[in-house]
Amino acid sequence: MPLYYDDLEPGQVFTTPARTVTETDLVNFAMLTGDWNQIHTDKEFARGTMYGKPVVHGLFGLVMMTGLLERTGLFSGSAMAMLGVDKWSFSAPTFVGDTLHATIEIVSKRLTSQGDRGIVDRRFALVNQDGTTVQSGHLGLMIRLAPQPSETNA
Repeated sequence: MPLYYDDLEPGQVFTTPARTVTETDLVNFAMLTGDWNQIHTDKEFARGTMYGKPVVHGLFGLVMMTGLLERTGLFSGSAMAMLGVDKWSFSAPTFVGDTLHATIEIVSKRLTSQGDRGIVDRRFALVNQDGTTVQSGHLGLMIRLAPQPSETNA
């Protein structure tokens, strides 16, 4: 059952399930985006970098995180629109074999000027198996108000 605007309060924190990043994920993302940069796809080249091995695309983490969020069902059916990505930072690399989960903190909320929906600021952190935050930032959300009893019986 999804959460609605009325169910959310600043300070609430939610945690997603985790998922391990695979070589197939990296290759499929490169294929989808056309980003075949050597740092991601050439093991010999990457061996000579500060990381010593290929780094998973940074944007893959952001995209994967939205999938992890969907697995929770928190906003399935109540979300109306993602409003933007703000203050996003890539603080550590992600590698094939890393297992990632996300935490979502409700930072603030407000009703729209029409009062028929809400805007929620959510701070996300993508965290690896060692507890290291590899990415973080804010994703704004337009969200439905909780259905009124007359709306659910109609």
